[in-house]
Formats: sequence, C-alpha cells, structure tokens
Amino acid sequence: MNRLSSRLVLSHVLVAVLGALATFLIVRQLAPALFDETLRRTQTGGPRGPGSGPGPNAGLREQFATAVDQALLTGALIGAGVAALVGILAAWRLIRPLGSLRRATRQIAEGRYDTTVAVPKEAELADLANDVNSLGRSLAETEARRVRLLGEVAHELRTPLTVIDGYVEGMLDQVLPTDAGSLGQVLDESRRLRRLADDLSALSRAEEGRLELKRGTADVRPVVAAAAERLRPQAQDAGLTLRVDCGAVPLVADIDADRISQVVTNLVGNAIRATPAGGSVAVACTGADAWVVLEVADTGEGLAPADLDRVFERFYRVPGRAGAGQDSGTGIGLTISREIIRGHGGDLVAASAGPGAGAVFTARLPRIAGASGPAVPATA
Repeated sequence: MNRLSSRLVLSHVLVAVLGALATFLIVRQLAPALFDETLRRTQTGGPRGPGSGPGPNAGLREQFATAVDQALLTGALIGAGVAALVGILAAWRLIRPLGSLRRATRQIAEGRYDTTVAVPKEAELADLANDVNSLGRSLAETEARRVRLLGEVAHELRTPLTVIDGYVEGMLDQVLPTDAGSLGQVLDESRRLRRLADDLSALSRAEEGRLELKRGTADVRPVVAAAAERLRPQAQDAGLTLRVDCGAVPLVADIDADRISQVVTNLVGNAIRATPAGGSVAVACTGADAWVVLEVADTGEGLAPADLDRVFERFYRVPGRAGAGQDSGTGIGLTISREIIRGHGGDLVAASAGPGAGAVFTARLPRIAGASGPAVPATA
C-alpha cells in the first residue's frame, strides 16, 4: 500500500464510496418522507395533520424504499468501479513519467550523464524533468572538468619531472656536469612542482571555503603598487609599457595584504603574457562609493564573450591564444584570484570588447569609510 499508484486508485475509490454513502443516507432518510407527503397531497388535496401515520400506503412506501435502496446500491457499485478505472488511468498517467524520471536518475547515478528525460505535459512533472535534465548537464560538465583537471595536472607534472629526470640521469651517467648550472636547472623545476602543489592546495581550500585570510586594516594602494612594480622587469623584457596609477587618496580596506598581492601578480602576469610587444598594461586603483576598485587593463589579445566567465575556471585555456604553447603558469591563477577576492567580500570580473581588443579585469573590495593612511605617490 506504500506504492503511489495503489494510493491513487484507493483514493479515487474511497472518494466514490464516501460520496455514495453520503448520498445513500440522505436519500434513504428523505425519499420515504417525501413519497408519503406526495401521496397525501394527491389523495387529500393537502397535507394531513400532525400525528397522521402512513395509512394504507405503508406497503407501497416500503416497496419504494426498497427500490431506492437497490438503485442507490447499484449506483454506488457502478460509481466505485468507474472511480477505480479512472484512478488506474490517472495513476498510470502519473506513474509513467515518474518511472522515466526514476530510470534517468539511476542512469545519472551510474555515470551516464548524457541521459535526458522527456518533458511531460503536467507542469509540476515538467519542472521536475527539467531539473533532472539540468542536473545531468551540470554533472556532465563537472565530470568533464574533473577529467580535464586530471589531464592538466598530469601535463603540468610531466614537464618538470621529465626535465629533472633527464638532468639527474645525465649527471649519473656523467654526461652532464654536477655543477651549479645543472643543479640550478633541477632546482628550478622542483620549485615549479612546488608552485603547482601550492596552487592546487590553495585552489582546493578556496573551493571548499577554507582559504585562510590573515586580514587587517591597510591602505590597498601600496600593496597594489608594490606587487605591480615587481613585474616591471618582466614587462620591459616583453617590450611592453607598464603604467601603475594608485592615486593620492588613501583606499583603506580590511585585507590580507599577501593575498591581494598574489591577485595583482596573477592579473598583471596574465596581462603581460596576453599582450604582444609594443602594447601596454595599465594598473589602476580607485575608490567608488563603498568599494576599492582595482583594474588591470591590457591592449592584448582580448576575450570572446563566451570566455569572459570561463577564464576563471580552473585550467581553462583561451582557444587560439598565441602563448598557449609557452610556460603560462599553472592555469589556475585566475580561479584562485577570484576566490581570494570573494573571500574578502568582493568580486573579480572580466570585460573585453572582443578578440584583439584587449581585456580589463576588475576587482572590487569593501572599503572602510572615513579611514585614512599615508599617501603613496603614483608611479608612472
């Protein structure tokens, strides 16, 4: 009796039976009295006085009552049968799409995320089917990202490990000298592995909401300026102009200075890699109402509308980017940067007029109103 189909059929039959019972009781009580009254009116031309009995029509009255009982009983049985048939049909119409939903959810649970459910006509079931289909698509995308993550991690690990393995074997076979230069190459690749491990650990903590922030009240401008200036030699080597403008008005916020510096380093480093020689990268830090606004703009390759949010996905590479074959970091810098900014109560977004038109990354941090700090001169 716990099955929904059985309950639906039983509910229809129960409604029919209760309706028939109520009808029977009412008709059984009223029909004989109404019959007597009709006969009295017919025989005497008006109602009889109080205390008048059924008289000579008692037998006819009983026959009428028996006929009414039989008719009501027959109607009740027919009604219950019709209700049962209607209940079976209604249960079948309801259970059939629910069965499809159940099979689909089982297939999705088994990893067949491409399973789709036909959307029924009923609005409530249609909403449920759409939700199941959306769940399948979301899980398919999650699985695709997981597979891509494993492949990207394997790729990122393979390159430094190959270099380390080659140098160590060369030194063991005395093909390469065991000097500072060779050991320096091994050290560089081991640091690259450590950076990847640290980034993956930071990404995991960020996505789980466990990113540790050592926050304190500070002027954001010197933090941004110092982080950007550290990349000036890299910009000059790439033939780019780096402009840093932090203004003269203190922009105080409750921040983890090291994490904000990490965000600026990621944004400026990405802008340098995405901008060809002769271009420029501009870093600006301004105040807007209750926010500290940090912008990193470049004149580089730009972004397509479909990539404006996807660039924040872990290990996502913009298709066709010129520097895709070069060492472009671990590929999760933007993912970590957005989580850091969101951990501060702000957000990080990207904007671009399209491929070839450059891009602007904007981070917003809650500003502490009325706070002040030492001015930091703008750096051109």
